[in-house]
Amino acid sequence: MDIQSVFLNRSVSPQTAENRTDITPAQAQTSFSNMLKNAIDEVNEAQIQADELTEKLALGENVELHEVMIAAEKASITLNASMEIRNKVIEAYQEIMQMQV
Repeated sequence: MDIQSVFLNRSVSPQTAENRTDITPAQAQTSFSNMLKNAIDEVNEAQIQADELTEKLALGENVELHEVMIAAEKASITLNASMEIRNKVIEAYQEIMQMQV
């Protein structure tokens, strides 16, 4: 079974003057929205896969119980991680909104 990371599948490297690319705010917004959409799609795909395997197991098809449990846990972990990220984003937004100007 191939184990892949849920969200952190891209390497992070520090920005230096040599490798820095200037992007416009519109490009950054598009990039962020695409990243967010991809993360939500990954969560959705994990949920769908877990549901499909659970249904196959319930119908008596040739599916191993451990595969169903792994898919269900993966879906649960991805959902919990995305909820925690959402909570942190909302918390950061609220903190910014309470700042004195």
